[in-house]
Amino acid sequence: MIIDTHVHLDDRRYEEDLQEVLNRAREGGVERFIIPGADPANLDRAVEIAQKNSDVYFAVGVHPYDMDIFDTLDFSNYIEHPKCVAVGECGLDYFRLEGTDEEKEREKNRQKEIFIAQIEVAKKYKKPLIVHIRDASRDSKEILLAHGAKEVGGVLHCYNADEELLSLAKEGFYFGIGGVLTFKNAKKLPHVLPKIPNERLLIETDGPYLTPTPHRGERNEPLYTTFIAKKMSEILEISLEDIKKTTTQNALKLFDIS
Repeated sequence: MIIDTHVHLDDRRYEEDLQEVLNRAREGGVERFIIPGADPANLDRAVEIAQKNSDVYFAVGVHPYDMDIFDTLDFSNYIEHPKCVAVGECGLDYFRLEGTDEEKEREKNRQKEIFIAQIEVAKKYKKPLIVHIRDASRDSKEILLAHGAKEVGGVLHCYNADEELLSLAKEGFYFGIGGVLTFKNAKKLPHVLPKIPNERLLIETDGPYLTPTPHRGERNEPLYTTFIAKKMSEILEISLEDIKKTTTQNALKLFDIS
């Protein structure tokens, strides 16, 4: 059994064949799917998919790229839904900052405000966080520590292999490992992976993005978690069955699902 802990099934690239995508994954041993909340415009679609499929869950949140519509999202409309298992993906992303230094600083501060607001929502409703971090490790870590995110824990989605973040394993956080691990030019993540406690590892695709080898260039889908699990097994020198068992138990525990 594998759980894809981060897959954007509400993305338009799955509209035409969503059930086929899910069935392929199920036949390949993927038995749970979690849709992160990124763009509130897609949230109702995520809820609909989760309601129609007993093995699909969703999260509610706003990605840093979509922060301009944060104020339009009423978390209370979604977060108490029985299939809602987390808050996020939320966090900080400094990769696309544009404009003058002053404008960049304003955007950083706004991202921080929205990230903190979502941490507070997670604490209020006792839901774990799905955290997005890109080019912002230090600020992200400081905010998580300063605002008591340990109360709910969460996952560092698409873990960026920054060793500065490893200490968050002691603060209730897990590390989402995706297709990047299989890339031929991947160096940091294979090196850092053994430093993560096994009881803090999760598997994710981030589909339709970050498709693993040998399917790079194609649309990613949950079945491809099998390639990630295999690569983890090789690097960690742990049996594939144990990788599947451990990451599944970790996901069930973090997201409180059965």
